[in-house]
Amino acid sequence: MTSSRLTIVRHGAPAPPPAPGETVITTDELKSWIRSGRLLSSFRAYDEVRLLSDRVDALGRPLPAAFAARLLSRSACYAADAAGNRRPLTAGTIGRWAAQAALEPFQRASFVGGVEREVAQLEAEASDGVQAPVTLDLRLPPLYLRADLSFGVKAGGSIGHTAGVINHLGDFAAAPIAVTSDPVPTVSPGIESHTITPDEAFWNFQELPSFVMNHTVTRAVSAAVGTRVPSFVYQRYTINGFAAVQLARRWRVPLVTEYNGSEVWVARHWGRPLRYEALSARIERVNLRAAHLVSVVSRPLADEVQALGVDPARILVNPNGVEPEVYRPDVDAGEVRRRYGLEGRVVIGFIGTFGPWHGAEVLAQAFTALLGSHPALRDRVRLLWIGDGAALPRVREILAEGGALDESVFTGLVPQPDGPRHLAACDIFVSPHVPNADGSPFFGSPTKLFEYMAMGRGIVASSLDQIAEILEDGRTAVMVPPADVAALAAALLRLVNDAPLRQRLGGEARRVALDRHTWREHVRRTVDALQAVR
Repeated sequence: MTSSRLTIVRHGAPAPPPAPGETVITTDELKSWIRSGRLLSSFRAYDEVRLLSDRVDALGRPLPAAFAARLLSRSACYAADAAGNRRPLTAGTIGRWAAQAALEPFQRASFVGGVEREVAQLEAEASDGVQAPVTLDLRLPPLYLRADLSFGVKAGGSIGHTAGVINHLGDFAAAPIAVTSDPVPTVSPGIESHTITPDEAFWNFQELPSFVMNHTVTRAVSAAVGTRVPSFVYQRYTINGFAAVQLARRWRVPLVTEYNGSEVWVARHWGRPLRYEALSARIERVNLRAAHLVSVVSRPLADEVQALGVDPARILVNPNGVEPEVYRPDVDAGEVRRRYGLEGRVVIGFIGTFGPWHGAEVLAQAFTALLGSHPALRDRVRLLWIGDGAALPRVREILAEGGALDESVFTGLVPQPDGPRHLAACDIFVSPHVPNADGSPFFGSPTKLFEYMAMGRGIVASSLDQIAEILEDGRTAVMVPPADVAALAAALLRLVNDAPLRQRLGGEARRVALDRHTWREHVRRTVDALQAVR
């Protein structure tokens, strides 16, 4: 029997090219093996089986995948990550996980009850909305806290926002301490950073790990900070997190809560409703009411927070930003243009995670309409899709049905540090955002918008809430009604055929970005507002 290896790639981990004698599958493909019976027919078929994760220390408790891996291996079986770390998946480990999973259904009610009691205590302390006396000493290091359960995220607006704040806190206070649940690309290497290792408890239960994370965060922060007291706690609010409130109160320092929207709303409208929705909503409210400053990226979010009882004096509307030294017009895009065959073309660019709010499907429809009405553009124009996400398969379908797939280029997920080079390969940028399906205001502040502006190219954007506040039609962009395919196609045609207009709009957009929308200015506004309200 020949030597062989099976690699099972978990979500968030990059899939390696197969080595000789190696089979590489995803966890989704593993599920199809289980459904089809191939798992049993391949019993002990491989000398070595590895479960490839982004981080071994954030493995959690992957019981089904680990059990399947153990069945498929006749020898070595382990979890691994790209850094070369390994963790054996022994029968003892899997047995322990199985015992935990068997007991936890009986422990769930008691655990959730304990969380409810902690939340009730926090609610009681913040019931009157009056903040306890605190001390703000900017000579001390701020504590930045981000504690979600998303691992292996290498790009996107959340990464840009997180790194932008961390990198500039030290411009207005002592050098910060960053404690995050995953390493953040593009954070300056000199910043003191600590990574949280998640707990295995209740890992196989919907939402419960996010409640567990509170105690994990408290332990991790205590270990990272030691006897030091921060000047203030800055948290990027994540679902079901309340450790930041407890920590700020323990130290008697101000709390800044960065609120990018209701996780309860997001789950209900862009995912699936939360099982513990009422408790999650209470936790959101207690974070907002307990904060000395609530930083939101848009006016609709400020209205939402105020409606929940937060004093308007403690709410800061602070749009997202950009690093203008990183995103700039002179970034060399030669290699990217050669790689994707873009030389000599007018390149329309879109970057994003293909979420339901991004309007990528509208852009695909507009591009097919543009090429259908002006077939001579097929040789001149390419649409560069930078990123990956849930809507991408539908985008491909639209382009294929409309005969525009050959004129489209897909990069897949691009790590955050490589984003500027890909954007520099474009002549035109598109921000085709669409309204929320439930009729509520668009509450976003697209990070891509500010990156587009700093790159100094022509922009076509939806005239939608904050986007229409940041950009001005005819001065910094060409604005179109949201979800209007014909208007978007016409605006693209206009910029494709008018290079001087692209240059004029791009130059003014960069000037505005440098003047108002850098991450440094974003952080300055935060610290100034905190000093004013404490």
